[in-house]
This record gives sequence, structure tokens and C-alpha cells, in this order.
Amino acid sequence: METNKINYSTIDDYIGQFPAEVQVTLNKLRTVIKDSAPEAVEKISYQMPTFALHGNLVHFAAYKNHIGFYPTSSGIAAFKQELSDYKGAKGSVQFPLGRPLPYELISKIVKYRVTENVTRAEGKLKKKKKL
Repeated sequence: METNKINYSTIDDYIGQFPAEVQVTLNKLRTVIKDSAPEAVEKISYQMPTFALHGNLVHFAAYKNHIGFYPTSSGIAAFKQELSDYKGAKGSVQFPLGRPLPYELISKIVKYRVTENVTRAEGKLKKKKKL
């Protein structure tokens, strides 16, 4: 289902390529991320829907059998226990298609990433002011 050969310019373009039931899931995921990070900017990065706030916050993508969610390795590590039911790797988790996504958990992870990126950005700003 994933098509890396197409260059998407918007998240709508990306979501629009999938079957209707997958689009519903992707749009709900997008809404949960927007609600959890209202200041974040939507973009396409690595040919995936991405939300950015002081750098990349989270990415997501649809595949044949799952939705991939990419909150960086720190986002995965901070919620390792809650994510233990899902396949994943250092910076990603796979939510199987056909099962409800854990939207409440996704929201917590996104909020964690917002705090992390804002804190890092503030730290960089303080360093600049000292110079």
C-alpha cells in the first residue's frame, strides 16, 4: 500500500491515496496529533505526514498491515511499557490495521514530544543569550 515513488506536497495528498477505511484512521490520527500539539506545523518529511515544532515532532505512515507512528527514540523509550503490546523499533511503533489505535496513548506521546522539543529549544535560546 505504501508508495514511495510519489512525492506528496500535503498530508491530504498522502491520506487521499488510501482506501476509505484507512483514510478514516489516518484522519483521526491526524486530528489527535493536532489536538495534542496545536502549535505544530503540518508538513511532509521523508514522504510521510509530519508534525513539526522546534524540529520534527512525530511522523506517521500507512502500510499494508499497519500504521507506523514515529515519535523518535525518546518518545518510544518514555512509553515503552504502554507500547509493549505493539511491534516496534527504537524510534517507531506499528499499530495493526483492523484494531483501534490507542489514541489516548498517542496523545500522551505527542504531548511528551512537544515538551521535549520546547525544552530543547529554550535551552538553545538560553545558550545563545549567554554568548
